[in-house]
Amino acid sequence: MIFFFALVLICAGAFAFLNGFRDASSSVALAVRTRALTPTVAVLLAALFNFIGAGLSAALALAVSQAWVSLPPGTNGLTILLAGLLSAILWGIYMWWRGIPTSSTHALVGGLAGAGVASVAVGGHPVTGVDASLVYQVALPLLLSPVIAYIGAYLLVWPASWAARYTPPNVVNSRSRRAQAIAAGAVAFGHGLQDGQRTSAVVILALVAAGLSDGGSVPVWVAVLTAVLLSAGTLAGGWRISYTIGYRLTRIDPLRGFVSQMYSSVMLLVGAIGLHWPVSTTHTVTSAALGAGANQSFPGTNRKLVIRILALWALTPVATAAAAFVLQLALSPLAGL
Repeated sequence: MIFFFALVLICAGAFAFLNGFRDASSSVALAVRTRALTPTVAVLLAALFNFIGAGLSAALALAVSQAWVSLPPGTNGLTILLAGLLSAILWGIYMWWRGIPTSSTHALVGGLAGAGVASVAVGGHPVTGVDASLVYQVALPLLLSPVIAYIGAYLLVWPASWAARYTPPNVVNSRSRRAQAIAAGAVAFGHGLQDGQRTSAVVILALVAAGLSDGGSVPVWVAVLTAVLLSAGTLAGGWRISYTIGYRLTRIDPLRGFVSQMYSSVMLLVGAIGLHWPVSTTHTVTSAALGAGANQSFPGTNRKLVIRILALWALTPVATAAAAFVLQLALSPLAGL
């Protein structure tokens, strides 16, 4: 059992690193695009605030772990976690290679659901709470958060433009860039809170399944491990997805970039702290950028790319569930099922 626990811990660390590598730099992609921050400063800023957010997310991880799934104890539960993590990691690498922003959370929950079904198929114990997890942490965020981010950012462009109507364009751009630098840090902090608690929750579930914890508290080393690896992934820099959001998706100026990132940060913080609702940083940032970029007098959105991204968002939990199903079948003999 300790062997499988160690594998889960390694994969959870890899998941956190890949999360930072893929997602965190996208939180400052628009700030780089509008020249509010240089790439170097942007990455350092994202790493710092991701570290702080992930470190503070430990208190929220308990709520997430209890609201997710209830795994069977022992090796069976650990192999389910392992299969779910591996499928999410593989999908994340593939999406990064294609430069497509997708949600790590949806990939992980889809993977856990697929592995749970495979466990039952080979005579293992069922995973309880899967139905509620799929509804509240995949279906609703998948459908609602991008829509809310798009509409909110689109509407906020009007009051922001109205407030700046008598201000010279160069002054508006300068002020917007300064404000956007702050908003980018807030998005990175919200990303740390959101995605840090997910990795910590996975480790807590592994500790409970291995009988090493009752799940009533978060060890300090779990929070530190998550924060360090998330920040390390950010520093490693995965600019493929950032380039897609900043340059390929839509045309955006400093004012719209500020509106987009300010609104994204509010959604992430309210979701993490107020609602304890996992909100995808990728979905939020991407949709808000599209909303702000769409509210201008000339067309600037790459519609073919948007359709491709939306299709892959819908495919993410399905693909990871299928991959985790196969992986769990392969791991079942090792777990004695």
